[in-house]
Amino acid sequence: MVMLVQGYQRTIFLFDKEKACGRRRGGFLNKAPLEILRDIFHHGLGLRFTIDHYHQLQTLIHTIEEINRDPYIFSNVTLGFQMYDTCNIPHYELQGALGFLTEITTLTSNSRCNTRSSFSAVIGSTISANSIALAHVLGIFRYPQISPSSSVSLLSNQKMFPSFFRAVPSDKLQSVGLAQLVLSFGWTWIGLVAVDNDYGLLGIQPIKEEIIKAGACVAFTEYIRLGQPNRNAPQIVKVIKESTAKVVVVFCFDADFIPVVNEMLKQNIIGRIFIGNAGWSKSTLLSINNYFQVLTGSLGLAGNNYVVPGLSQFLSKIHPSESMGESWVNLYWEKVFNCKFNYGKNLTGSSETPVKECTGEESLDNVKNSSTYISSFRYTYYTYDSINVLAKALEDLKSCKEGEGPFSHGTCADIWNFKSWQVPRSVCSESCPPGFRKAAITGQPVCCFDCVQCLQGEISNQTDSITCIRCPWDQWPNPEKTSCLPKSMEFLSYDDALGGTLATISIISSIIPALILRLFILYRQTPIVKANNYSLSCLLLMSLCFCFWCSLVFIGYPYHQKCLLRQVLFGLAFTLCVSSILAKTIMVVFAFMATRPGSNLRKWTSHQVSYLIIIICFLLQFILSITWLSVASPFQQYNTNTNPELIIVECNEGSPIAFWTMLGYLFLLATISFIVAFLARKLPDRFNEAQFITFSMLAFLSVWVAFIPAYLSTQGKYTVAMEIFANLASSWALVICMFLPKCFIIVFRPDKNCRHLINTNKD
Repeated sequence: MVMLVQGYQRTIFLFDKEKACGRRRGGFLNKAPLEILRDIFHHGLGLRFTIDHYHQLQTLIHTIEEINRDPYIFSNVTLGFQMYDTCNIPHYELQGALGFLTEITTLTSNSRCNTRSSFSAVIGSTISANSIALAHVLGIFRYPQISPSSSVSLLSNQKMFPSFFRAVPSDKLQSVGLAQLVLSFGWTWIGLVAVDNDYGLLGIQPIKEEIIKAGACVAFTEYIRLGQPNRNAPQIVKVIKESTAKVVVVFCFDADFIPVVNEMLKQNIIGRIFIGNAGWSKSTLLSINNYFQVLTGSLGLAGNNYVVPGLSQFLSKIHPSESMGESWVNLYWEKVFNCKFNYGKNLTGSSETPVKECTGEESLDNVKNSSTYISSFRYTYYTYDSINVLAKALEDLKSCKEGEGPFSHGTCADIWNFKSWQVPRSVCSESCPPGFRKAAITGQPVCCFDCVQCLQGEISNQTDSITCIRCPWDQWPNPEKTSCLPKSMEFLSYDDALGGTLATISIISSIIPALILRLFILYRQTPIVKANNYSLSCLLLMSLCFCFWCSLVFIGYPYHQKCLLRQVLFGLAFTLCVSSILAKTIMVVFAFMATRPGSNLRKWTSHQVSYLIIIICFLLQFILSITWLSVASPFQQYNTNTNPELIIVECNEGSPIAFWTMLGYLFLLATISFIVAFLARKLPDRFNEAQFITFSMLAFLSVWVAFIPAYLSTQGKYTVAMEIFANLASSWALVICMFLPKCFIIVFRPDKNCRHLINTNKD
């Protein structure tokens, strides 16, 4: 069942004259019996049949017939039309659009299913909010849409609605005009009322801005709520009644304003001056009943009432017995002459006042001079204009000559099979897509520009952006530079292949010193273990285990606590390791020198001396570490400077001086050990440990000398990986050089692990 109210959508088709004989107008779609329509209008949904919109419909028919009669336009082509009643309901608008696009009952979004005729354009909707919904769908396929009366300013945005056109000016101009009208009378205390849809909200805002800009004040702003049965009329009237403002600007349609007027009549609110927009200022609905009591003195803006040539003569031919669309004509006849046809039953109800019966003999000549009848033509010229503009465009398309056309290489469109996007473009420069910005060309008008891609770290998410927007510090543009995405966080994690490999090596490596320690404990009574200072060897092996374990502190998310401890633990572990080697080196020298006759150094060969050396060396590094943590402790930081596409989560060492001083102190201990061991390398002892210490310290120093430039040249997680690698390499150098030969003898050559070989230099 279809309901006819105020709005309808009309679609123009092209037909070949020979094949379209007798079909110069399309049939009315979805006809319903008059009884059903009357029940809907009077008893069902409170809907109305309005003369205004019926005259627009007749104007469309009249205009198309006028064009088809013109021998100089569209030779061999006839304009046809189909009509779809939308009842001013948005989803009916969309249903009608999809129905015309597909011409099947199942609504599928297919832009070219209709092959029986050439779909040219849509004329509609009459309501701005509905036109917006319709324009979103038609704009996808670039089908032209011309609205005779949709005036909301949002529809001027050609980027959002690329195929929408209209025959009336934007509401923005009307809004400015209403504000100027109010201000011209010196009124400075003004109330505002608007309907709560795009039409009202976008229309009332410029009025408010203009009033405030001129130094006047807005007393109140109320909205007609379309979602409420009473349209919020009691609240609006209450505010108007209590306010001292005598002037109220109302931006809405006539049907939406009626509940407010009725409520004002109910409460007897008079003495207010209403300023109306074109949506209701000349409405026929407001000229009935006792509305003049409330609206006396009201002013408004309205478009010029241009006369459509020949429309009066065309309408005079309308008669219930002859015209197409009998049901609609009957309703029109009853509305114009304030009568009712007799259908054999009382359609008005027994409680209503009887009205006169329509005879069909009534004449439009008797009512054509009435104010109600005249005001119903307010939008007919815009409909007439819309059809003629479309016809002229189609005529230009038909008369196009190959080689002179508006498309590439001067081609023309086929009028019987043209694409929806073929309304021609005339631009100096094509629009810049998102991800680019417009850059002015020196010496050229502003319409001519270059499209420049946004710089690194910037985006543009709109077409024809003038500037690019820089992403926040923790975001980075996508490859198209149209949106900002969260930056990836980089750190040496256990899930990372590099981090996982280093962690595995560290754990396995820490087992080796533990196994050697176990071997030394088992063979602690053998000469080779005793000769190499068993207690210091055990301490050195334990410190090497700590050195390997320290690598694990550098892997994983660098929390604040981890940043505080990792360099300190690394420095103390290696200090314990190197100071143990230094003590072993010094004890080797003291032990050899104490064997000389008359030497007084035997008292310096005790274990207490070696432990004292280790404690002193370790204590100095410990004091340095405590000072470092107290004065300028390391902390977690997000580094976006090294690689702007990433957030490198790293530990800032706090004081670079303290960090390099810690490494320098280790380097000093290792250098002293190397020098002493080098000088003692030729002592006449079969198991002279000074030789092994020399090689181990040489390897240790080589690793850390190579580490410095590598550390300074790497970035991000690779800097941490480089320090771990230096840690592992130097620790392995000590294990191999200090303990591998001894373990080989203990395990594989026990025959050489005897006392007489320790004290002789023979093989």
